[in-house]
Amino acid sequence: MRGFELTGAPSPEELAAIADALSAFNTGDVGPADRRPLAILIRDTDGKVTGGLSGFTAWGWLFTQMLYIPETLRGAGLAGKLLAEAEEEARARGCGGAWIDTFSPQALSAYLRQGYEVFGELEDFPQGRTRSFLRKRL
Repeated sequence: MRGFELTGAPSPEELAAIADALSAFNTGDVGPADRRPLAILIRDTDGKVTGGLSGFTAWGWLFTQMLYIPETLRGAGLAGKLLAEAEEEARARGCGGAWIDTFSPQALSAYLRQGYEVFGELEDFPQGRTRSFLRKRL
């Protein structure tokens, strides 16, 4: 071992070296992840993406990384519709569960309405908020 190097600007190749090594280890340890991206896009009348849901499925779970509803469309139940569509696709991919995290009280309420349950929390992440981790059996 040559030593450690702290950097705030790792190259894509350096990050890929870590990700590839971890992926190979995990595949040997628990089997292949079958990781596949998943996105549901909200487009405006010009076709520009203005929001939506993005995440992936892996190891039989859906992980929603990002969900954004444009402010002008909020309050119409779109978050629930996006989650339901993502969950339907996840089931088709053989997933038995879904998880998501948030520090937004509004998003937390929306996820709870969709049948998600809190399984963990980090207080003051970010400062003054609680980051909630939620799951749902599909």
